Amino acid sequence: MTRSPLTLAVVSTLLFAAPLAAVAAPIPKQLSGPPEEFAQMRVPDPAESAIYSHSALLPVQMSERDAGWQMALPVENGKVRFLVFSGNNSDWQLQLQSPTGRRIAANELRAAAKPADFALEEARVPASYYAVEGLESGTWTLQIDAGSSRSQSGYVLLEGDESTELLSYPAHRRQIVGERLDVVATLGGNRSAKQTSAARIGEATLRVTAPDGTVSSHPMFDDGLHADARAGDGVYGAGFVADKSGSYLAQVVADGTNADGLKIVRTAEHVLPVVEASLQLRSTATVGATMRGDGRVSLDLPVAANKPDQHYRAYAEVWGRDGNGTPVAVAWVGGMVSPDKGGTLGLNFDSRWITRAKAQGPFELRDLRIEDPDHFVTLASAGKLDLQLPDRRQFVEAPAGITESMRMGPRPTGADAIKGVGSRLILVHGYCSGGVWPASQFSSASTFLDANQNRSHDQFARLLQSYGSTWNSFGTVAHSQGGAASLHLYTYYWSGLDNATGSRLIQSVGTPYKGTNLAGILATLGSWFGVGCGTNDNLSYSGASAWLAGIPTSSRAKVNYYTTSFRTTNWWTNDYCQIATDLVLSDPEDGTTEQTNGQLSGGVNRGHTTGQCHTSGMRDPAQYLDSSRNSTMNANAAR
Repeated sequence: MTRSPLTLAVVSTLLFAAPLAAVAAPIPKQLSGPPEEFAQMRVPDPAESAIYSHSALLPVQMSERDAGWQMALPVENGKVRFLVFSGNNSDWQLQLQSPTGRRIAANELRAAAKPADFALEEARVPASYYAVEGLESGTWTLQIDAGSSRSQSGYVLLEGDESTELLSYPAHRRQIVGERLDVVATLGGNRSAKQTSAARIGEATLRVTAPDGTVSSHPMFDDGLHADARAGDGVYGAGFVADKSGSYLAQVVADGTNADGLKIVRTAEHVLPVVEASLQLRSTATVGATMRGDGRVSLDLPVAANKPDQHYRAYAEVWGRDGNGTPVAVAWVGGMVSPDKGGTLGLNFDSRWITRAKAQGPFELRDLRIEDPDHFVTLASAGKLDLQLPDRRQFVEAPAGITESMRMGPRPTGADAIKGVGSRLILVHGYCSGGVWPASQFSSASTFLDANQNRSHDQFARLLQSYGSTWNSFGTVAHSQGGAASLHLYTYYWSGLDNATGSRLIQSVGTPYKGTNLAGILATLGSWFGVGCGTNDNLSYSGASAWLAGIPTSSRAKVNYYTTSFRTTNWWTNDYCQIATDLVLSDPEDGTTEQTNGQLSGGVNRGHTTGQCHTSGMRDPAQYLDSSRNSTMNANAAR
């Protein structure tokens, strides 16, 4: 990756080499919001973050005794594009044979091959790219001979016609050790056609790679008994019991037919983080509350925590009654919280929410959930709990509008106050990356550098807060995951972001706010070849959806974001940013992030630019090198 020179007069850099445990814990905000935000803050429907796949990632496995392998290669529209991952070994020889016996010899395919990288930032897996046209539709045979190569295993990534996609999603979010995890899938038309198609699955398998690398296969059924809705409806399901913590890779492999009756194969790769049940509710009876002198109320949840130093993301809705006894919504309450030594988890909110809603008792908590902070897996939950609040006469009268302290709690003071000096613009990179921004194009700026690392949004945000504590105030210009980390920091923790002045607090380019399909595929390849920076479920569709379910509208409004995509050259050619990832992403995309999944509902969309790709090494210039946009961001940045 090309890195811009650092101008020492305006830029400083900090490299994080210490473990996360050594970073001082930031002060969490005490979050609340109006009932209008209930819908977006609730646990999302798993189907809303489904993978729509028109590709198939298939393992190649040969023995030392038999260094040959073959697979059925469906050709759906007279052409085929595929990648071969052989561990960067050039000895593999490929041949193609048509349904009628026509052969395309190894020397012909070798002449057409191109080197390629399947990459997400600096996490790159080398491959050979093949594109063959003028083929008869039907099931061809791909033969691979490893020859003298020591590499006897790998993968083939095959692109299918986009008119038929596999829709697949995990049918749960309770990814706890000992729980059964189910995945469902169905074949249909493409996402824009809302899956209306005569395509059908003939046979499907769930291939699971456990955290320790062991692989198991589970047949999928359309019997109404495997989280698959109704028997015979074309939806298949299967599950497995997660017996250890860590990241599981669950791949759906579906063989079937498209609307024209041609045989097809599709796969979908899911990253499923599984965590220990480190916290439980000790009681599901009445929740007590403590009135504080500043008019705030602490809701005291009795919990049993196995890891007393762990923090959690919590959410609940407060409900009361109106004068007629009809339920009335008061506010949601949440944030990052830690149990105290007495086994109580305190959710703090402003009593002015109650007077604003003109609510009275009896009160209750609804839709309570407590999640781990890195994967947003629900550890404890309750649909409804009675809530004993103090006497209404102690509540503070509501102001005309919603104030910052009502949404975020009181700003830290005294020893906890932000101590930094001066103001700054912080330039932030993304997942498995390094300093990407041309620092000379920004003024009063410093470069955050946690090079080539894999962090959850929460870990990333806490590192960013620690780095930013040098200054009293700062804004961010962020690339890729850095945009999500900046938003996460502003939402959950007090930092210099809260003191910054200027029109744009957080600016991002190329951030996959709704996830990217590359996360699961790259995790599967990385687990096999031992490359990359590690699995990051926050960047998957389902992980991003779970994260966004805790980000309120008021925080999203602080984000100004840009998206880009490849330059369109000729209507008859395949346009792309990265020829390898183009096989699995839907246009328009920047080589990593599809335009549709770079959107942040509630944020400020600053526009889409063509002719720019996600990072260096792709066909078009890297999106972070646009000097005109950088100048605009610099001029408008809060500091």
